[in-house]
Amino acid sequence: MNEGRTVFAQIMDYLPVRRFRKIVRRYRGDRKATRFRCLDQFYCLAFAQLTWRESLRDIEACLQAQPSKLYHMGIRSGKVSRSTMADANERRDWRIFAELAQLLIREARKLYASEPLGIDLTETVYAFDSTTIDLCLALFPWAQFRRRKAAIKLHTLLDLRGSIPSFIWLSRGKTHDVLGLDRLNFEPGSFYLMDRGYLDFKRLYRIHTSGAFFVTRAKRGMRFRAVQSHHVDRNTGLRCDQTIALTGVRSPDDYPERLRRVRYFDAESDNTYVFITNHQHLLPLVIAKLYKLRWRIELFFKWIKQHLRIKSFYGTTPNAVLIQVWSAIAVFVLVTILRKRLRLDLDMYRILQILSVHLFEKVPLPQLLTEATAPNHNPASCNQLSMFDL
Repeated sequence: MNEGRTVFAQIMDYLPVRRFRKIVRRYRGDRKATRFRCLDQFYCLAFAQLTWRESLRDIEACLQAQPSKLYHMGIRSGKVSRSTMADANERRDWRIFAELAQLLIREARKLYASEPLGIDLTETVYAFDSTTIDLCLALFPWAQFRRRKAAIKLHTLLDLRGSIPSFIWLSRGKTHDVLGLDRLNFEPGSFYLMDRGYLDFKRLYRIHTSGAFFVTRAKRGMRFRAVQSHHVDRNTGLRCDQTIALTGVRSPDDYPERLRRVRYFDAESDNTYVFITNHQHLLPLVIAKLYKLRWRIELFFKWIKQHLRIKSFYGTTPNAVLIQVWSAIAVFVLVTILRKRLRLDLDMYRILQILSVHLFEKVPLPQLLTEATAPNHNPASCNQLSMFDL
């Protein structure tokens, strides 16, 4: 990376352009495109994400303010207009950007595979949940959620080593959360953490038969009988550790195997939690600590809603919404890759803040992000008088 290249172009060096072009050819994304190609479209969307642009007009104004630098940013189409971007977001296949995001996700997960989990486990641990993104019903009638409200749902499977989303499914707001489990391919030996909204015994049994493990919370009124009770140390907050068999009307047929029930009192929140898992040999306190890690996906949803442009959209069609969300995820994962490759100690929030105000500058990226962490070793000269000295 030399000093003659913009910060934005250096960030895009981490993008697998050749493989992205293969995806574009597979979906014929550049068919009939003479100037504004899929790569230019992604660059514009990435610029919008990194600089927090709120509309196509906003993107157009910022890019036209620096016309001499567009080529050096990688945007070969020259002048970028909002009508061109709107047409591309409406017509081009959103799966192009979804596959690009998945490509980056696979690379990021390899880089973060050795990240500490915060618990003594070598297995992969996932958290699965969904979040609702509110929309205007007048502009997005296809996404009706309530009588006077529209929304889409972002179903996410989060790899807790590095907090990298390994699976994402976008659905309409009315879609029940538990249907997201039908779209997952469960990895044998891995743990899946879910809240009690996903307590569907037929689907949980599919996790069990695939050789994976789940930890979730029991619902009130769940019918069961204790087959065996195990000793617990009540000083740790544990109240019981039982092997149970389901006795409901349909639950024994949906889940014919034994389950494990762990009841735990959390002194910090003054609440008692009842966990259900199919892992029979894990220490009961580890099960409670495992479920506590599920909170990271809530923090992930909160973070992306605050720092990615997925609450105000550049288009109103389903295709435009999907392109924007997948592009936002791709940019997020691209920055996580950059962070790991450069071995930065900065958190993601600060990296994005620094990048947002330096994209047009021509300074080496490692120098820019390293100097941001360096303390100021140039105190004011002793010859400089202070206006407060008497």
